[in-house]
Amino acid sequence: MVCSKGYRVRGIVAALAIGVSLWIGAPAAGADPIPAGWTANQMKAVGYSALDGRGGAFKMAIRQVNGRWYLYMGHLWHRGWSIVDVTDPANPKYLKFVPGPENTWTIQMEVHGNLAITALQAFQPAWGGDPTKPFDEGVILWDISDPVNPKQLSHWKTGSTGVHRIGYPGGKYANLAANMPGYKGQILVFLDVSDPANPKEAGRWWMPGQKEGDPAPPLPISFHGPAVIDGNYAYLGYSVAVAILDISDISKPKLVGQLPLAPPFGGLPVHDVLPMPERGILYAHGEAVSGDNPNVAPCSHPLELSAMIDIKDKAKPRLMSILPRPEPPKGAPFTDFCDKGGRFGPHNVSLEYHLPDVAKQGPLMWVTYFNAGVRGFDINEPRAPKEVAWFVPPTPTTRHGPVPSHKLVTQTEDVLVDTRGNIYLTDKQWGLWIVRHTPATAAPVKKASN
Repeated sequence: MVCSKGYRVRGIVAALAIGVSLWIGAPAAGADPIPAGWTANQMKAVGYSALDGRGGAFKMAIRQVNGRWYLYMGHLWHRGWSIVDVTDPANPKYLKFVPGPENTWTIQMEVHGNLAITALQAFQPAWGGDPTKPFDEGVILWDISDPVNPKQLSHWKTGSTGVHRIGYPGGKYANLAANMPGYKGQILVFLDVSDPANPKEAGRWWMPGQKEGDPAPPLPISFHGPAVIDGNYAYLGYSVAVAILDISDISKPKLVGQLPLAPPFGGLPVHDVLPMPERGILYAHGEAVSGDNPNVAPCSHPLELSAMIDIKDKAKPRLMSILPRPEPPKGAPFTDFCDKGGRFGPHNVSLEYHLPDVAKQGPLMWVTYFNAGVRGFDINEPRAPKEVAWFVPPTPTTRHGPVPSHKLVTQTEDVLVDTRGNIYLTDKQWGLWIVRHTPATAAPVKKASN
């Protein structure tokens, strides 16, 4: 964010004028120093971990065991998973890296109780994979009763290119966004994990046009996942639509209702969904996909979905409102995030609220927006959501992975909020950020001590 001495002065003045923090440096005693240059409105950085040099963490889950808090995460540029002790958020302690198979994407994982499930998928060449070398696929099930020393229990395979995202709210069934033989794109597969040493498929569901031999659909169809389960219903972000399934018979899921959203929305039109059944609403968002390489300009696709949907009548979900589009703060060296470089648009929402140590979804919702960091939206009135807070990491100083290829720029990926109010962020190049919401306050501008 700080491009020159002149901009630094102007940026600080602008930050003070609009209640935005521009943190010049904030090292935490005994921890990795918090990188300088982050900007925020109604938020502040409280801790940081460089993850033992493994920048580019991705999907996260958290659990508390005997008074200690353990954060688990997958990685974009390293094959395996990390464990961090975040009992003291100002002093996160990197504990262990658990290696995964080579030439395999290990970005997605899920935990509940003493069971962890990690996804294995063919590693895309643009992201560093080698199509001439073997890869592994499917899911690995782990016993994490010892939270720092996972023990592999089993390995379930798809027989194809593997699994992208996983949902596991505890109990008998996990759900997978799986590439399966005989299908185009990822489909929904329910996996019976009641005996984690011997998982087995319990049911599957797909959209017309995915089964080989079906007429080709107008747009490619794929299930991104996860399915979010509420009783006998499953809520899905299924690339071109939001879908609601009756899963009272898990072996034969039935479509209850759907809302097609592509067109008009672009990128990956429906990435995933955050249902709030007790309120009769659901947040659905897409994923920005342009901006990774210089041949495709950022924001060159149609507008990504970021919207509230009425699900009071599950058979007839309807669009209620579109969330406001994030804007740069005054004094930024660009007038629109599309001009900053890299991807800009929604990617992930804090979705793990089925975990006992993750904050339940309330009137404030957190969504990552790639080069625009994480944004906080007040959804108390779902017909008129408004942005109330944001945090943007600084431009990375070290490249850990090849994407985005043309410009080194922050790309905030995943967000998770624990029950203590700590907000965890991962990024394509940075390590782990730990931030907090500071409502109705503006942190003073500070300089790191020498």
